Amino acid sequence: MSLFNSILEKLGIGSSTAAEVPVAGQPASAAAIPVVDVVTKLEGLAASHAEKLNWKASIVDLLKLLGLDSSLTARKELAAELGCPAQQMGDSAQMNVWLHKTVLQKLAQNGGNIPQDLMN
Repeated sequence: MSLFNSILEKLGIGSSTAAEVPVAGQPASAAAIPVVDVVTKLEGLAASHAEKLNWKASIVDLLKLLGLDSSLTARKELAAELGCPAQQMGDSAQMNVWLHKTVLQKLAQNGGNIPQDLMN
């Protein structure tokens, strides 16, 4: 399983969409992706986490909060999986900023309710 799929799974995004089939006679677009309130889920996890994590600004903290590998190696794999430009892959700070923004955007594309201000 890819790291991004692990993120989706931890947040409960897409877990039931594979089983959903459009009702006969309705167009496929009528089967909407269920929306998951990602902020509420992450705030709940953060409230019960022993460490104070800034998941709204840090990809490392976001991964830690979800109980996933936040090592540089894992982040590089995630960045490659999501198509991070090569010039940003060479600078971990730039890669982390790109990765955090891209993960939030991809969560929104997959049914996560992410406020626009978090994706900027």
